[in-house]
Amino acid sequence: AHFLWVKGFRFVARLLSHINRFLTGIEIHPGAQIGRRFFIDHGAGVVIGETSEIGDDVTIYQGVVLGGVSLKKEKRHPTIGSKVVIGAGGIVLGPVNIGEGCKIGAGSVVLKDIPPYTTATGIPAKPAGEHKIKEPVDLNHHLIPDPVKDALDWLSKRVEELEGKIEKLSWEKGKYSK
Repeated sequence: AHFLWVKGFRFVARLLSHINRFLTGIEIHPGAQIGRRFFIDHGAGVVIGETSEIGDDVTIYQGVVLGGVSLKKEKRHPTIGSKVVIGAGGIVLGPVNIGEGCKIGAGSVVLKDIPPYTTATGIPAKPAGEHKIKEPVDLNHHLIPDPVKDALDWLSKRVEELEGKIEKLSWEKGKYSK
C-alpha cells in the first residue's frame, strides 16, 4: 500500500490498507514509512499513523498506537528509531522522537522525546533508566537445545540397536522370518 501511496494512487492504497486491517486487525496508514525487519508480535489493535517513521529492527506488541494529536497536514506522528521495542498497549502520541535502542514499557503513554538506549514507563512515560546494551539481543531460538528432540533421537537409535539384537538372536535360534 505504501508503494501505491508514494506513486499517487492514494484511493487504491487506502482501500488496500482497509482490506489488510479487516483481515489482520492491524491498521497501518499507507503513508507510514517503515524500516527493514519490522516485527509486530500479536498484532491485534495496532495502529500506525500516516506520518509515522519507523527504523530498522523495531518490535511492537499488541495494542500499540503510534498516533497523532493534530489534524494539520504536517508531521504529527512519532518517529521511532532503530532497535526499539514497544510493549503491549504502549501509546506514542504526537511528533515525538523515540531514540535508537529504546524500550517502552507495556501500557506506557509517551508524550515527549525519549533519548537513545533508555527504558521509559508510566503514564505519562518517563525514563526509568538507561541500558548499556548497544547491540540487540541475539535471539537465535533455533539454536536452543531441544531436550524432546534429543530424547526422541536417543530412543530411535536404541530401538534400532534392539531390533538388530532381536534379528541376530532370531537367526541364532533358527526362528527368523521376515
